[in-house]
Amino acid sequence: MGGRSAAVLAVLCGAIFLEGIDVAMLNVALPSIRADLGMSTGALSWVLSAYVLGYGGFMLLGGRAADLLGRRRTFLFWLTVFVLFSGLGGLADAGWVLILARFATGLSAAFMTPAGLSIITTAFAEGPRRNRALLVYAGTAAAGFSLGLVVGGLLTAVSWRWVFFAPVLLAAGLLAAAVPLIPRDAAPSAKASGGRFDLAGAAAVTGAMLLLVYGVVRIGEPGAGAGLTAAVLAGGLVLLAVFTVVERRSPAPLVRLGILRSGPLLRANLGALLFAGSFFGFQFVATLYLQDLRGWSPLQTGLALLAIGADSVLAPTLTPKLVERYGNARVIMGGFLLAVLSYGLFLPVGADWTYPMMFPTMLLTGLAFALAYGPLTIAATEGIAEEEQGLAGGLLNTSFQFGAALGLSVVTTVNLAALGAGATALEGFRAALVVPVVSAGLGAVVAATGAGRRRRA
Repeated sequence: MGGRSAAVLAVLCGAIFLEGIDVAMLNVALPSIRADLGMSTGALSWVLSAYVLGYGGFMLLGGRAADLLGRRRTFLFWLTVFVLFSGLGGLADAGWVLILARFATGLSAAFMTPAGLSIITTAFAEGPRRNRALLVYAGTAAAGFSLGLVVGGLLTAVSWRWVFFAPVLLAAGLLAAAVPLIPRDAAPSAKASGGRFDLAGAAAVTGAMLLLVYGVVRIGEPGAGAGLTAAVLAGGLVLLAVFTVVERRSPAPLVRLGILRSGPLLRANLGALLFAGSFFGFQFVATLYLQDLRGWSPLQTGLALLAIGADSVLAPTLTPKLVERYGNARVIMGGFLLAVLSYGLFLPVGADWTYPMMFPTMLLTGLAFALAYGPLTIAATEGIAEEEQGLAGGLLNTSFQFGAALGLSVVTTVNLAALGAGATALEGFRAALVVPVVSAGLGAVVAATGAGRRRRA
């Protein structure tokens, strides 16, 4: 990989690392934010939900905007927005300001992330070089999630506001490097743009995504009315149907529906949804177990989960060799099977487990992430035309976000249902841990169908 190509990849990896560390650090800082700003538990949950709503709601639009308006322009503009609103979050003196800042930060990530991914998939020719670049990219994203827990604990010990100011400093450095390094786009082709922007389709799909994500987030909220949640989800499905009709009739559709006929793309997106649901659901339950039941500090919890960060080393070193030898589908299936084993080992967790008893699950979870995340990214963009790479990236990241939101909501619902039925706190955690195991098992089934098709081919 040449010097300039490596530098461009480093900038884009820095951006995805920024996204991961930003989310992870905030999770650790939430109790301090609640105490300082006097927020209720319900309002505090919206500090997380607002980000997911902005990210998941606008991701599909963001991916297509990168194709139509230019990947470099989209990436640089929304990275700037990320800097501004992350800084606003650090300056917030009221809960509503912080929630607004998190929504805008999620919105900027929804445009920035698929633009960055499509820059990689168009800058590197399909094959081993692109695969290695994507696996390095995936490993860096995972490192952001795992290291963010530790860094967040350290920064929160100083002040929770540094959880927002630190990403500002990193993003500003990335922006300064990105301007001269990221190559300018060729003018969007007529095939990509169709000469105009599909405003009706953009409004319908964005409204649908916002309602569906909001509905999924409400599933896990204590006291959320079931009737309103069902109405929100139904409204999202209706808008999704409207979007489909608009796209079929539009001479320049925002999303070419034919792209959804790709079997590998559909399997990759379904796999991404299930994998994210299992991973974030497990991480959420494990964090509550360590902090609420065991009384560990945020820093101790972050260090306990640090072994998951092994994927940041394994993804760019081990995974490319496995993909080259066995193919994406089999490696993805291996990742899901390891995830089933990993979460299954944690099911009998006790109130007095020592860390060596937890360590196999943490390490295997990191290995599962290394085997599944990067190859899922490759599978979702492989064979897709250059003018639709942003769309493919938007679809994949939308699946990850929906999966994360759904996984968190379902484990929360199961945990609360178990507690409501008279279970102890530990029994409630064990019941919730069944969700990641089942989700990873379903993902293994999906991956197995892809591996079977590859063998027959």
